[in-house]
Amino acid sequence: MVKNIDVFTPIVDEPEVMGQIAASNVTSDIFAMNVPHISGMLVFLGINTNTPMEVAEGILKGIKYFMEEKINSQVVGGHTIYSEWPMIGGEASGFVHKDAIILKQGVKEGDKLILTKPIGLQAIMAAYRSLKDMPEMLEQYSKSELQKSIDFAIELMTTPNQNVVKTIHSYQDFSFIHAMTDVTGFGLSGHIKETLQNSTLSAIIETIPSIRFSKELSEELGYAFDDCSCHETAGGMLIAIDPKKVEEFSNTLISNSIENWIVGTIDNIEPGLVRIADNVENIEIIKY
Repeated sequence: MVKNIDVFTPIVDEPEVMGQIAASNVTSDIFAMNVPHISGMLVFLGINTNTPMEVAEGILKGIKYFMEEKINSQVVGGHTIYSEWPMIGGEASGFVHKDAIILKQGVKEGDKLILTKPIGLQAIMAAYRSLKDMPEMLEQYSKSELQKSIDFAIELMTTPNQNVVKTIHSYQDFSFIHAMTDVTGFGLSGHIKETLQNSTLSAIIETIPSIRFSKELSEELGYAFDDCSCHETAGGMLIAIDPKKVEEFSNTLISNSIENWIVGTIDNIEPGLVRIADNVENIEIIKY
């Protein structure tokens, strides 16, 4: 059995959407250990005494929808408390044979790094808030085009990583995958650094796929985009793969409607070092 507990504060105003994001965030760590199915989720909800009941109901409805309709699982219970600051999350669990678990560590020199969602959520969701509260800050951007990036970011956050794991399990032998994690609070470079723990290896980021406008917004708002340490929420899978299998696996993901990018390489320059290539390729992504 693999379990994960995760709680965080709301990042969107729409209750049902926030519920979906919360469920995606909680279950992502289970999928990141190569567990293909979530057996259930216990929901934790902290709300203010003045919170309208329809808000709490909307959050729970969003969680239930994600669990049942998007990953074929269920909500098995939960607990609600009164809190001055809203908190949403819970505990998810799943079962997988211990030999099938893929850990964060285990990378080998020469491995290629695949990422299954673009980065840039932190800046885009800051724009979401600014459009509502201080739209004059973003006058230089087309509101309609920026809204497309916001909608895309929400789509990414509410898209589960389950199909990545199902793709892995479609292989009788997936030992060519040496490490895997999901990209969340530590950002792309931070989670790559996690994969280097307990090794003498390093990594270089050669391609940065990002949501349209996230690079410019990060520069204007002070987020750490250039070194790929900007925070993500319910981000994609980061997978270290034998270079001989990377092209085939990438194509298999695409055939299963999972976009992906080969973002870097594991090398042996300095233990634990994650660096950005001088000729790094920045790719703006507008749809998934």
